[in-house]
Amino acid sequence: MRLLTFTALALLLCNYVHSQPITSKAIDSLAERTLKAFNVPGIAVAVIKDGKVVHSKGYGVRSLKTGKKVDENTLFGIASNSKAFAAAALGILVDEGKIKWDDKVRTYIPEFKMYDPYVTEQFTIRDLLTHRSGLGLGAGDLMLFPDSNDFALKDVIGNLQYLKPASSFRSRFDYDNNMYVLAGEVVARVTGKSWDAFVEKRIFAPLGISRSAGSFDRLKDKTNYIDPHAPVDGKVQVIDRDMVKVGHAAGGINSSIADLEKWVLLHLNNGKYGDGKRLLSENVQREMWTPQTILPVYNAGPYNNHFQAYGLGFFIGDVKGYKQVSHTGGLEGMVTQITMIPELNLGIIVLTNQQEGGAFSAITNQIKDSYLGLTGTDRVTEYTAKRKGATDDEKKLLDSVWHIVDVNADNNIKPDFSAVAGTYKDAWFGEVVVGMKNGKQWFESKRSHKICGELFYLKGNTYIAKWIDRSMDADAYVNFALDEAGKGKSISMNAVSPLTDFSYDFQDLDLKRQ
Repeated sequence: MRLLTFTALALLLCNYVHSQPITSKAIDSLAERTLKAFNVPGIAVAVIKDGKVVHSKGYGVRSLKTGKKVDENTLFGIASNSKAFAAAALGILVDEGKIKWDDKVRTYIPEFKMYDPYVTEQFTIRDLLTHRSGLGLGAGDLMLFPDSNDFALKDVIGNLQYLKPASSFRSRFDYDNNMYVLAGEVVARVTGKSWDAFVEKRIFAPLGISRSAGSFDRLKDKTNYIDPHAPVDGKVQVIDRDMVKVGHAAGGINSSIADLEKWVLLHLNNGKYGDGKRLLSENVQREMWTPQTILPVYNAGPYNNHFQAYGLGFFIGDVKGYKQVSHTGGLEGMVTQITMIPELNLGIIVLTNQQEGGAFSAITNQIKDSYLGLTGTDRVTEYTAKRKGATDDEKKLLDSVWHIVDVNADNNIKPDFSAVAGTYKDAWFGEVVVGMKNGKQWFESKRSHKICGELFYLKGNTYIAKWIDRSMDADAYVNFALDEAGKGKSISMNAVSPLTDFSYDFQDLDLKRQ
């Protein structure tokens, strides 16, 4: 068995020592291997080179329920790849003289308020786009994720004032979805149109992007659309669709590789499209691709990276001496990636219908390697191994936690649950109720309806919340602080698994007993 395994690996590596650039046939093989290696039902891949689409194809199925095939027109939620469209929409308004990048946000959204009054007054449109607000990673995302909560736009705007900063203003990069929600609202208030309508009219229509929409609800034709998938109890299956009810500028666009190819061609042509028509000025295009917030680089990695930064809606870095512009996107059950290397006039688009980032990384980087002249590395094997290492570590942690829970149950070790039962409230997330439900110890959010599940005693004053929706993969520690009488007075929370998506920002909750 072991000899066969190493022989197979050697053959795979040899297969990728190919002449450059990678052929469509090799991409077919790469995509099919990726489907199997990462257990992804469907993938769409496009490659744009020297102003032409040289590969555009779907692989696998849109849904495990229907078995219908993915093609170049299959629609996916592109999630945070929407952010570049948000920046471009504001760029159009900059070109028209209706706004400036460094206008104050309160000029357009007077009710905007951050925790620090100074930050409130100084916050600019540029700050909305550059992840340097001072808030921590994903702060406030529980107002957006998971789906099926009742937070509206006014809640997102009004609740920012309660989110305590994790760093000083403009001093550090921390990815933030909520600021892009406000970026979309600036577009709406300046133009009198929703962000979705503006993007569809001013960006999609000129480029001939015909089947995409700013949100799932706005799609005119849903007949060729993927279902989201995720592992549930060890088996990949269809899960509930995240409708992205609020904040389409942060992650609401639904599109296909056939439509996104036109978007990538626009950027690789410096803001021009068609027969030389201009959608974005050179100044706006340059600003979007100029480093605004610096990210640390601790390891040069396989591409000899020297810098990484965030521009306006795009990550910017270097690979083998070339500038790279890229972004990823993730919603429940689907993840995507768009990558451009302008000096090579190269664009790569990978859309998937399973929340497994290793899949798009393997495909993108294998294609990229061929154009950079790198051979001898099998990215599918590399990222499969990384994923296995991470999931093995996660399993050890989770097994140890649940072992303690099981031992407690077997030995009937449990504190007085009535001491911590009650209603608790966070200033921005609202109320949660801790109590008994159908004979079980229960945690339930009043505003985010998927944040509910059974509480299992761990140790001290700490329980584990096991959420009903198992596709979320976001079980959390629930830590009670007690008052002098031994009654619960507050709750702090953290995700149990280090692989939990950062948008489950339980750590930002400060729940006080009512």
